[in-house]
Amino acid sequence: MTTASAPAHAAVVASTPDELDAVLARSAGAAEVLRTIPDEVRARWMNAVADAIDAARDELVAIAMDETHIAEARLIGEVARTTGQLRLLADVVREGSYLEVVLDAADPTTTPPRPDLRRLLVPLGTVANFAASNFPFAFSVAGGDTAAALAAGCPVVVKAHSGHPRLSYRTAEVVTAALEAAGAPEGTFALVEGRETGSALIAHPVVKAGSFTGSVAGGRALFDIAAGRPDPIPFYGELGSVNPVVITVDAAAARATELAEGLVASFTLGSGQLCTKPGIVLVPAGSGIPSIAAAAVGAPAPARLLTDAIDAAFTGGWAQLGDIDGLTVLVDSTEIDGEGVTPGLAVASVDAFLTEPRLREELFGPATLLVEYTTPAEVFLALDLLEGSLTGTIHAEPGEDIDQLVAVLSERVGRLLFSGWPTGVAVTWSQQHGGPWPATTSLHTSVGASSLRRFLRPLTYQSAPESVLPAALRDGNPLGIPRRVNGVLELP
Repeated sequence: MTTASAPAHAAVVASTPDELDAVLARSAGAAEVLRTIPDEVRARWMNAVADAIDAARDELVAIAMDETHIAEARLIGEVARTTGQLRLLADVVREGSYLEVVLDAADPTTTPPRPDLRRLLVPLGTVANFAASNFPFAFSVAGGDTAAALAAGCPVVVKAHSGHPRLSYRTAEVVTAALEAAGAPEGTFALVEGRETGSALIAHPVVKAGSFTGSVAGGRALFDIAAGRPDPIPFYGELGSVNPVVITVDAAAARATELAEGLVASFTLGSGQLCTKPGIVLVPAGSGIPSIAAAAVGAPAPARLLTDAIDAAFTGGWAQLGDIDGLTVLVDSTEIDGEGVTPGLAVASVDAFLTEPRLREELFGPATLLVEYTTPAEVFLALDLLEGSLTGTIHAEPGEDIDQLVAVLSERVGRLLFSGWPTGVAVTWSQQHGGPWPATTSLHTSVGASSLRRFLRPLTYQSAPESVLPAALRDGNPLGIPRRVNGVLELP
């Protein structure tokens, strides 16, 4: 990155090869220390970062408003989500089950004889986190991936997103100062910037895992670098998702207006720049939902998209739909110079959907596609052509037989909804924010308690002396955490 506009701070590092090497050397040193830090101490670090971000909220939100054009109310909520993630994962670390501790006592009577075996999860090492554009707090410098890596005991080097550089710098200052004050070792966290730096970062031998939220093209390029290294590393990318929705005949007949209005509220939320936006909605022919949805869109004020690149991709993608046979534009998205774009809504026949691949691609921005079907068989033909998504939604009425629909959708998504709309991802113990390719490059969630699992690996100690065992594996359960002992789950 260039340094002319960057504030002087240890967390802001010019992206020359030598400086990147220096950052990663410090990170490697921190990784050795973090492996020995008690969970309770690390949890306190995370709470300290959360407190510092909350304290700097007004300043950070002002910068974010200037750089991203996102409304103040949403940004305030996103800061709360960001600090909530940090605090939840601090609680996860304290609770201890994330370590997946298993102890099996020696038993010479088994075939083959069983030695004393004790297993737990340990941190991978330095994580390269590529910040997202559409969530400048929750999936950026101090977002979920950073929180999960720190919680797992891994140092983090964040590659800042070019869409909000000043916010990235300032957030990194806040995070670094909080970690230093809490006693974290130098190198626990750092920020770098630049496309070439990002490629060099994921290829660097010090880095042991990568995380990314962004485009399919960008994520795939980094994924290929991670896989092509002499020592391939895991790369957890969240890429593209159309998030299909199926509205049954009975549901459309019972509540067409409610469903149409809910859809519009969902696909226009955040100017359609949410990874869980419903992009393809299968509706019964003759349901009236398309016309009701078009009326619900109305004539909203234009909204500026996050970056010029996103704006260009959206407007270009929308324009390309106009020449597809079997597609009707119900509400045309227009671009108003200096003010942004308006939402777009289109409806297509099943035949058009089955024959035109462009209709099955993600269009990131405030638009969605309705696909009208006449028989259940057409629904399954359409779903069979879809790639993996983060979410799938079924709107049905009580008593309807939706077992086959559930089975088909559950093979293609990470989260299956039966009411409401997919925009909105609760940060909880049970959340799954991931899905089959191209939704993600892995099976793991990037949100919630299980997000730590991406940055941990199993290690078994066999017949080890007590003196070398981590506290989590010692007799008597000195940490008081959940453990499975000789096949039986033991709770403190």
